[in-house]
Amino acid sequence: MEFTASESRNMIAQAVRDLCERELRPHVMEWDESQHMPVDLFKQQFGPAGMLGVLVPEEYGGAGLGYEEYITTVLEVGRICGSVGLSVAAHNSLCTGHILQFGNEEQKKRWLPKLATGEWLGAWALTEPNTGSDAMRMKCTAQKDGDHWVLNGTKCWITHGISSDVVVAIVRTGELLDSNGMTAFVIERGTPGLKAGKK
Repeated sequence: MEFTASESRNMIAQAVRDLCERELRPHVMEWDESQHMPVDLFKQQFGPAGMLGVLVPEEYGGAGLGYEEYITTVLEVGRICGSVGLSVAAHNSLCTGHILQFGNEEQKKRWLPKLATGEWLGAWALTEPNTGSDAMRMKCTAQKDGDHWVLNGTKCWITHGISSDVVVAIVRTGELLDSNGMTAFVIERGTPGLKAGKK
């Protein structure tokens, strides 16, 4: 059976809407007031429904869809709860999207299936104390040490920073104010030295 683009989007919108009405809406006020991040909702509902790997090709465990379907997904979640909609967007676009666009094949195979299926929740770290999102003035650095890198510094205001399983961190590897002197590192929770601070 063939579907037109608008029929496909309508089906996705309805499926996401139904899931969010059932699993999200009843808890929105409670979670908002307690500042609760519904990790279980992401891992047990959104991931299996394909909402956390919308743009990820099927070969890496994703839905293999396009930006119209992605926007539809975020929009429908955001209709019920804006902050959870933002979290869906951050996971799909920032962390997962960064690996999808710039990762090598080994990196894609290692991380995308876990992110696309909701086994893992992803974060993306750019913002720093005193520099905000001014990437060229970042204080967080990475230095090559033998066959590995040592990262030093602090990030702040990171969506999913406390609850993520993996983070894509943008750090300075070149000179201060060098727009080409930044590198993205994928860091798994449990890596020695990686600590999530207080909210």
